[in-house]
Amino acid sequence: MSETINTSKNEVVNEITYRQATAADGVAVWQTVQQAGTLEVNTAYFYLIFCTDFSDTCLVAEHDDHIIGALVGYHPPREPDTAFCWQIGIVPAWQGHGLGKRMLAAWLGLPANETVKWLTATVAEDNAASDRLFRGFARHKKVACSVEPYFTEALLQPGHSPEPLYRIGPIHSVR
Repeated sequence: MSETINTSKNEVVNEITYRQATAADGVAVWQTVQQAGTLEVNTAYFYLIFCTDFSDTCLVAEHDDHIIGALVGYHPPREPDTAFCWQIGIVPAWQGHGLGKRMLAAWLGLPANETVKWLTATVAEDNAASDRLFRGFARHKKVACSVEPYFTEALLQPGHSPEPLYRIGPIHSVR
């Protein structure tokens, strides 16, 4: 799927394509996460595994055949009606233009997410951009966004901010 958006920086119309990730995207997704600047970066191998074994629940956003955004997600085994957004990263030049919200909508539109009722994510308490993204997405969809303690300091490595669980929904089919 693709869309045309107007960026406020340069008032140029750009085409962005959203698609399911593939194994060939693994390194580019890793690089996108590195460039995003606010995400914990895992190994390139980790992203290769996600883009291979969990490709049906991972999304990339492309412009001019370059990945400009990536969403790594999965369905928690005990919650088949839930899609967990583990990471969403956007290269700096595309940050601040609503791409994150568009990526979440496109991700929920993937065939693997067609029966999803809930979108969940954990967000570090010091990550204001992700907080705004998920709360704004819930407002856009006109659904609730609850935020509850989840990964507390006691569960995380020393110095890591707690990561409460954001639960958005119930989501109605985007198809």
